[in-house]
Amino acid sequence: MSLIYHFKVLPARMFSQTIREAYARHRHFERLFQAQRDLLPPEGEEEMQAKLMAVSAAVAAWDGELAGTRLTELQAAADIWIRPYPHGSTRENIEVLLVALAVALAIRTFFLQPFKIPTGSMQPTLYGITSVPDFSQDKIDYWAADRHLLYYRPEDYHPDLVAAELKEQTRLRDSLVIPTGWNRVKEWFAGNRYIHLVALTDGPLDSIDPPVHVLINLKQTLWINGVAHVIWFPPDCGEQALELRAALSWQPDHVFHKGEDIIRMKVSAGDHLLVNRMSYNFRKPERGEIAVFSTRGTAIKNQDDYYVKRLTVLPGEQVQIGDDRHLRINGERLDASTPHFANVYGFDPATPPHESEYSGHVNGTVARKYHLYPDLAPKFPRESTIFTNRPDAYLFMGDNTCNSSDSRTWGMCPVQNVIGQAFMVYWPLTHRFGWNLDKVVKSAGNGEGQPQMGADERR
Repeated sequence: MSLIYHFKVLPARMFSQTIREAYARHRHFERLFQAQRDLLPPEGEEEMQAKLMAVSAAVAAWDGELAGTRLTELQAAADIWIRPYPHGSTRENIEVLLVALAVALAIRTFFLQPFKIPTGSMQPTLYGITSVPDFSQDKIDYWAADRHLLYYRPEDYHPDLVAAELKEQTRLRDSLVIPTGWNRVKEWFAGNRYIHLVALTDGPLDSIDPPVHVLINLKQTLWINGVAHVIWFPPDCGEQALELRAALSWQPDHVFHKGEDIIRMKVSAGDHLLVNRMSYNFRKPERGEIAVFSTRGTAIKNQDDYYVKRLTVLPGEQVQIGDDRHLRINGERLDASTPHFANVYGFDPATPPHESEYSGHVNGTVARKYHLYPDLAPKFPRESTIFTNRPDAYLFMGDNTCNSSDSRTWGMCPVQNVIGQAFMVYWPLTHRFGWNLDKVVKSAGNGEGQPQMGADERR
């Protein structure tokens, strides 16, 4: 009977308000006592310790009446010996917040670090920030404004390809439908945002103010016939200016009419990764793994940045890029059976390489044959070129081989620059969400209407 009685009475004691209050107050005075212990005289230290032990014993015995009495005695002793502690609950909350922040920083520094994909060099494995439409591609810029005459050689300029791309981007802009209601919410979870600005008056575009940060968003003002047109957009809308992607900067003579679309654009957020910073402390990176590395000490112009690429060549190895778009490491050809390369080399050999699709790895000969970006692979101009990697460096290449600035351009990356292995995509909630970054795809196409990236965005 005593055991049954014990289990009947115990819940009532557990949920006793007096017991809960005594327990909470005991913890509070215990923290104050420990914080001021070195300042108390011996008699004050002995009395406080005795009163704290008395409350603790009463709580342990689940005796509410005794706990209340002992708590009153503890309060009286604290009034004598403990210095005032104003705003105690606020201070405790701040302490909890600081501890949580310290834990979060420790996790970020030593275990998992968030990383955002800014560009399209790893498409279609990982997507960077893209826009529909996107008139900022270099070949369109060249055709429209003569801004890249020194960059493009005459043999690389193909008006028919430029005109076709311009037509396609125009079609994407005119056919873009901005969703509303629940569909807009679903698009947000998929990482898609819409920017829409309509002319308030008739007239030409006078000027475009640079964007300015206002809290967590960007604000930009366009002036048409002296009337301000303000647009708000999130900061992760890509590296290229909105006016360039929306075809405003190379149409200065266009006259807008009231109600006409100035900007009508869909911006898809780049994939947000968690990078595993722990595993490479216990093992070396393996070929084919997707890793994040620092650009410091490389031949990359921006020395204070982080790139994400696929590790292709290990220290001390010799590598060639064949005209069949396959790497040859120390004379051995990589193919779809090589771990982590099932998608990269799963393309149809009869299909020309294409941006944002798995097309193997392109050398300079193949790039010129298919009129890709000039100087795409200066380290690998032809199939016979053999590149010998240093014993203290890796080579990294992007999966978007037709539009990736990687080791084919800037060469080696010191081994100490590797930050960690790409672990999982945690945002947005697309089919790429999760930790299996090399999941086998059924189709090489991106299947999402994502636009290609301009050469200025190759990373």
